[in-house]
Amino acid sequence: MAQQQAAPVAVVTGANRGIGEEVVRQLADRGHLVVLGSRDRAKGESAAARIDPGGERVTAVQLDVADPASVTAMGEWVADRYGRADVVVNNAAILYDTWAQARTADLAEVQRALDTNLFGAWRVTQALLPLLERSPRPRVVNVSSEGGSLASMSGGTPAYSVSKASLNALTCLLAGELRRYGVLVNAICPGWVATDMGGHGGRPVREGAAGIVWAATLPDNGPTGGFFRDGVRVPW
Repeated sequence: MAQQQAAPVAVVTGANRGIGEEVVRQLADRGHLVVLGSRDRAKGESAAARIDPGGERVTAVQLDVADPASVTAMGEWVADRYGRADVVVNNAAILYDTWAQARTADLAEVQRALDTNLFGAWRVTQALLPLLERSPRPRVVNVSSEGGSLASMSGGTPAYSVSKASLNALTCLLAGELRRYGVLVNAICPGWVATDMGGHGGRPVREGAAGIVWAATLPDNGPTGGFFRDGVRVPW
């Protein structure tokens, strides 16, 4: 029991499938106790059972990052159960709107993307911040996309691109503010990965997840306030 209490605790959002599920698997393999967040609790529990049939390392929790009450309940649950949070991976994301253009975009759709992709990450980080600030090695990883890079942005997927660019901005702000607490905050582009959102033909999920896990397990002298893919900086 003492060994479990000493293990670092990681919270991964949007983790019942795809990249999120693989991040949970890799963190659990590295000795973390992982909270697997999923909007649908049953799907989350199924994913947790696939990764950790014995239930010793991975626990599913209902978490809708677009619902403030759900986020608050998750934060209270983590505090009550573990008394700590060392890693937060903000992976939950929606609406890769390949059919849309900024000039004609449905702004209600854009707002919905922002509520999950930006404000969801913001809510989760704020909810767990008191625990992170007490952690000996706190890490926040915002799963972004090169679609949010201003350097390469030229049109299309407006809801997704604007939400990810905003998430990158949040990454910079949090990194600057939390540096004094030793919290390393980085944005990670997993690349084009073969998932339900990414479609077929992308790189294996394990490869996309590895860059996220790299940021979640950085040493204390690791970078903060950066945008990376596979450990290499990506232009903002």
